Amino acid sequence: MEMRPLRLTPGQDLRRALECIVFAEGFSAAFVVAGIGSLDKAHLRRAGAEEVDVLEGKLELLTLSGSIAANGAHLHAAIATASGEVVGGHLAYGCKVRTTAEVLLGLLPEWSFMREPDLGTGYAELSIRPRQPGS
Repeated sequence: MEMRPLRLTPGQDLRRALECIVFAEGFSAAFVVAGIGSLDKAHLRRAGAEEVDVLEGKLELLTLSGSIAANGAHLHAAIATASGEVVGGHLAYGCKVRTTAEVLLGLLPEWSFMREPDLGTGYAELSIRPRQPGS
């Protein structure tokens, strides 16, 4: 595993930036080991919900973790509002960095992750395979 510390800057979309960094460097398997920072806007989907909740204002990213596959990420976050309320869920696109996001990525060059339909759960779940030579 190759560890990569990152700092994302104001205005970046947190999820999209992480996916782009992983893919631009030629990886198809990565984990977000840790992440903290601040956001202006957070888009979270709570457990079992279909809709995404939007939080706005001065938000603190308390934790961030998950996996990044060749066809998308599965990231969870805990976020605190300015009043101290903590909410968490699946991180969706549209989370805008306010001042900084400090993230530690674990890149897995010998592995390939893909999200594929799982008949048991009804969701696209993580499929893990050794990376094929030349891919």
